[in-house]
Amino acid sequence: MHATRVSLSEVLAALSYALDLTEGQPPGHTIRSCLIGMRLAADLLLDSEARSALYYALLLKDAGCSSNAARTASLFGSDDHAVKRALKTVDWSQTLQSAAYAARNAGRGRNLLVRVAYFWKIALASASDENTKLFEMRCERGAEIARHLRFPEATAQAIRNLDEHWDGKGKPDGKKGDTIPLLGRIAGLSQTVDVFLSNYGPDTACEMVRERRGRWFDPRLADLVLKWRGDTGWWDHLLSGDLTDAIAAAEPADRIYTVDERGLEEVAQAFAEIIDAKSPYTYRHSSGVAEYARGIAREMRLSVAEQQALFRAGLLHDIGKLGVSNRILDKQGALTEEERQEVERHPEYTWEILRRVGAFQDVAWTAARHHERLDGSGYPWRLNADWLDMPARILAVADVYEALTANRPYRGGLTPATAIAIMREEQVIHLDMDALDALEQHVYGDRAETLATPRREAAVR
Repeated sequence: MHATRVSLSEVLAALSYALDLTEGQPPGHTIRSCLIGMRLAADLLLDSEARSALYYALLLKDAGCSSNAARTASLFGSDDHAVKRALKTVDWSQTLQSAAYAARNAGRGRNLLVRVAYFWKIALASASDENTKLFEMRCERGAEIARHLRFPEATAQAIRNLDEHWDGKGKPDGKKGDTIPLLGRIAGLSQTVDVFLSNYGPDTACEMVRERRGRWFDPRLADLVLKWRGDTGWWDHLLSGDLTDAIAAAEPADRIYTVDERGLEEVAQAFAEIIDAKSPYTYRHSSGVAEYARGIAREMRLSVAEQQALFRAGLLHDIGKLGVSNRILDKQGALTEEERQEVERHPEYTWEILRRVGAFQDVAWTAARHHERLDGSGYPWRLNADWLDMPARILAVADVYEALTANRPYRGGLTPATAIAIMREEQVIHLDMDALDALEQHVYGDRAETLATPRREAAVR
């Protein structure tokens, strides 16, 4: 296990790469946005309390983005990542630009009739304020995550007001001018500057700020950014790649947050909620897998530290799904070969995200192997029993069991007895039988021995 206390900013900065994925943004978008916002805070001479609240608001600004992914994909009939990525570069408060954006992104990759149908669906949704609800879902959910992690209300409100515009044409509440909290104004400007910086470079980013000054952005804040135009060293630094030291140094020195083991668990639980909000088909899946994994480990008499590590691995095992389009995750019917390959990449994303997080490096490899199988038939690495230690085997059993027994919008969950019988009879060469025995003991307690016998005989036959 790790040290008693670790830097919360280090943990959230590393996990922010998962939030970049779900918004369709290039790696480091959140961190760059945070550094832009903190320079604004310094220019404004904000006190350390306000700078701290802003710092964490920027690191968590996209914590609510997974909550509207399914509805975005359904409304547009397109990859939610592509739709969100395109929206970031559009002045959607302008009717013509908004209509052109809808036309380009409606039913992407479909035939013309389908695309026209989706375009009208988007138009009707806009007329009925459905689009506003998408912003509201994102902003309110992000604010709730900040509150769940016990950040000050100023942090939550900055996230809640991220998409409000100076001229009152923003979302979701249409707040105007100084009625938008200052930290929200800074956060909204910072993230938009980075989108244009990352895509087009500093000159275009500054031109965007100049053009939207007084409409999207507080004129005073816009003018501060425009003064940086000739600071090529600053822009080059932002685009340099490794900003680990810079983001650590940006946290106010007199307000550095650290967390203990319990705090790390709360962070993992918050991200489990973000993960499971991605699709209506995975409600509470991550927390369920975590509980089953810990229960199995307890029955197998693993140490308390190993039980805790498995619990965290369960909470975070599907974090890579934030990088998979909801058009695929929520698809009714069989996946194409290309779609299947994309789904099977999500454990790779899990590994790439969690290995960045020093505090979660002890669970990263376990979490990433949850779809591997003893006979090598799993994915993505096709590892066999020789490469799967007991924690990986336990997590695989917990993941399958939770998926079988959970209620889904398209079907009811199986009973525990039916699920375990299926796992014994159909998965006998795929899953670890000791872990499965422990699962049964965890589910049934003292009744497990008598209940298990006929199923074991059936599996042998």
